[in-house]
Amino acid sequence: MVKALRRYFLSGVLIIVPLIITYLVLRFLFLSVDGLLSPLLNKLLGYGIPGIGLLATLILIFLAGIFASSLIFSRLVSYGQSLFLRIPIIRTIYGPAKQLVESLTVEDKRAFKQVVLIQFPRRGVFTLGFVTKKVSFNNEELFAVFVPSTPAPFSGWTLLFKREEVIPLEISVEQGIEFFVSGGIASPDKFDKASRV
Repeated sequence: MVKALRRYFLSGVLIIVPLIITYLVLRFLFLSVDGLLSPLLNKLLGYGIPGIGLLATLILIFLAGIFASSLIFSRLVSYGQSLFLRIPIIRTIYGPAKQLVESLTVEDKRAFKQVVLIQFPRRGVFTLGFVTKKVSFNNEELFAVFVPSTPAPFSGWTLLFKREEVIPLEISVEQGIEFFVSGGIASPDKFDKASRV
């Protein structure tokens, strides 16, 4: 009962917080645009137009969407990324962070392959991890497993495990990410072993 209540509470937080952040950003944008346009229109026309800030904000968001979808914007982003990847200190942070964010998107083919249970940081202590790749070492198959940190899964450890050290689980990658973001609160009550990695 308590676990269910905690899970419902966390689910509510995961829904409400993004809505509040979106509201605050849109409110800030609206007040900024309205604060710039209203005095200007009052000077030019001699009167204000109700709702002009809202209309201008919607147009601004629409134009940003068009710009973000354009070829020019994608080239600018690529150019900016290549600049970041040339700066030694920034490269070590930006590159892996970019790859991790890309791996979390469904469209990306390098997404996490499967959620597994491993013993980490020592024997007898278990955690979840994400299989990112299979590699070969001395004719033995190893699994690269990414173990995110909690509650922000953008950093963590990448470890290599033998097949017998990895227990595949029947849960989705999204459930695995929720496990880390929630500190284990939003985890399933039972982990079922999958047939194979």
